[in-house]
Amino acid sequence: MTVTHDQVLAMLTGPGQLFEMDEVEIRGVHVRTWKHAPATYRAMLESSRGHGEQVFLVYEDERITYEEHYRRSAALATRLAGDYGVGKGDRVAIAMRNYPEWVVSFSAVLAIGAVAVPLNAWWTAPELEYGVRDSGAKVVIADGERAERLRDSPAALIVTRPAGELPPGAGDLAEVIGEPGGDVTLPPAEIGPEDPATIFYTSGTTGNPKGALASHRNLGQAPMTVAYSTLRSVAMAGKDPATAAGGRRIILLAVPLFHVTGCFAVMLPAMFTGGGLVLMYRWDAGQALRLIEREKITIITGVPTSAWQLLSHPDFDKYDISSLGGISYGGAPAPPKLLERIGDQLPKRQASNGYGMTETTALAIFNGGPGYLSRPDSVGLPVAVCDVEIRDPLGHEVPVGGVGELCVRGPGVIAGYWNRPQETAQTFVGGWLHTGDLARVDEEGYVFIVDRAKDMLIRGGENVYCAEVEAALYEHPAVDDVAVIGIPDDEFGEQVGAVVRLKQGTSATGEELRAFLGGTLAPFKIPVRFWFREAELPRNPGGKILKTHLRKETLGL
Repeated sequence: MTVTHDQVLAMLTGPGQLFEMDEVEIRGVHVRTWKHAPATYRAMLESSRGHGEQVFLVYEDERITYEEHYRRSAALATRLAGDYGVGKGDRVAIAMRNYPEWVVSFSAVLAIGAVAVPLNAWWTAPELEYGVRDSGAKVVIADGERAERLRDSPAALIVTRPAGELPPGAGDLAEVIGEPGGDVTLPPAEIGPEDPATIFYTSGTTGNPKGALASHRNLGQAPMTVAYSTLRSVAMAGKDPATAAGGRRIILLAVPLFHVTGCFAVMLPAMFTGGGLVLMYRWDAGQALRLIEREKITIITGVPTSAWQLLSHPDFDKYDISSLGGISYGGAPAPPKLLERIGDQLPKRQASNGYGMTETTALAIFNGGPGYLSRPDSVGLPVAVCDVEIRDPLGHEVPVGGVGELCVRGPGVIAGYWNRPQETAQTFVGGWLHTGDLARVDEEGYVFIVDRAKDMLIRGGENVYCAEVEAALYEHPAVDDVAVIGIPDDEFGEQVGAVVRLKQGTSATGEELRAFLGGTLAPFKIPVRFWFREAELPRNPGGKILKTHLRKETLGL
């Protein structure tokens, strides 16, 4: 029997159902919300304690139960509020790999009403220092490698897994937390749904990243959105959502927690549902296969690149991965060929794709089940609490099938950018987020991303803004003009390329330019290929480089 989307919507969101909706006023705009979502992250953390001795976090041979996570978080929260003077609204930066301490630190900061500022662990020292300075972080909790880069930071420093001696004045996170015994509770804190919760940095088109300021309501809605998306796909396939979900979900995290996909679309839903979260030091497809077998992983969530690398690994057939029920990805364009490969190599497993941004607290549009099979080039349907519109440059909604800027409204849309009132006003208008992505919507409501209006490329799920790379290249004394373009790549989606015109009488090689950028930019931002030309770069009458022309000239695209 064919089930329509309207029928599924009515079934899942009806009165008394888990995904029942409510309408609330947020910053003067009426928005649909998940009625039964946690109001704050603290409420979610308190509730998670009910999962007790279930294992929450797995890292190599370490296992942390929900009770242990709560006790460590409460102990750290108490020390932050007491010894470090962290209060409501104060910022605390987190700079580390995907260690269990990342999650504990995140929980502790939010539980006392402070604002967690996850910093990109791939950033260089100047980039990390910028994040600390821009956010005004009072404390930084970092792993040993990041602590060395932040040795001169003005913020108080707490270090986990130090590589050697602690920087002068730094605290050891293990000693700060101690061995929580007795009746451990969180320190008192008055937190409301609209209070600030996180600042995640997203690359800025003018070079410096900008901080996306999310509220506790944003975070509380996120796991409900993920759960709804999953069960909607089940229902659209004609199955009963109440019985098709199966047992406990064990998720292998294939992306960093400092990205919203890892934090909001994976970690929060795992904690919300009592699932297990398996962490990795770094993404490695061979190690992922071993972990799927050892931990009985039920789902991998990452970016299309991680799925592609898993399927391409030479040891793919050597491990028992029968527990794996599906692969979910987002954060970057997913080629339809990827779905075809999943169907060939992982028959009967569910694949899903989604669309979201830092500014939407991750997921807003989702494609899974029959919808993904019939429209593999679509990012799917908006979730029930989200609205989308496709608008022309004048702000008018375009007809069905027309291409324009994708605009999104919903409870995941953040308040704005940290200390960036002008950019906030330009991007968030009347409750609508102007994404900068060009898209179209078909007659059944499926969204198709056509192009990115912003000058940005995505390498393996990492946003690379061309202006930032170009600005860094302009610092080289031999560079006269430069344009950064995306190179199509099966594994990473896109790689970074640069077309360079050198100053007359100078010389430089691609290797020299790469070495020059090494101390300034994170590795994923550094071009893998350079094209050198003597002629001026093509520009339009307004002086803007014609990158479409350059792509055609250099790549034949």
